[in-house]
Amino acid sequence: MKKTIYIAGGCFWGVEMYYKKLKGVLDTEVGYANGDKENPSYEEVKKHLTTHAETLKLEYDDEIISLEKILEHFLRFVDPYSVDKQGEDEGHQYRSGVYYLDDKDKEIIKNYFDNKLDSNYKIEILPLSNFYNAEDYHQDYLDKNPNGYCHVNLNLIHKDELK
Repeated sequence: MKKTIYIAGGCFWGVEMYYKKLKGVLDTEVGYANGDKENPSYEEVKKHLTTHAETLKLEYDDEIISLEKILEHFLRFVDPYSVDKQGEDEGHQYRSGVYYLDDKDKEIIKNYFDNKLDSNYKIEILPLSNFYNAEDYHQDYLDKNPNGYCHVNLNLIHKDELK
């Protein structure tokens, strides 16, 4: 069954590239989530004129990849104890979070992190309040710009997990 979850883990270019490679991922789209302005631009987010997080909209087939497996991958490349920083990227837009549409997912997410991490982890677990697509040039950015910056280690994906 097709499901959707929103993942914020630093710069969305690398997060998107990582998840696009996984079996069971149907579609990805980068954008800005859970902020205070309608239809923000990248420049506004980058200059801290909004409170959005750079976020990946992730559509997946939960019969092929579970939400727990998606969260396992998330913890492979995110520092769950860092505030507003992942890799070399710093700022509130780079906070880590998992934003859900279905209240049942909240329990799964919270239980997963509570069982895998110390209680002082800094990952936001919130309902999605809004999501605005990023500009076209950000979509599939690392496909278009293979030498672009990416804080996410794509080698953390095991061969049997690849499409």
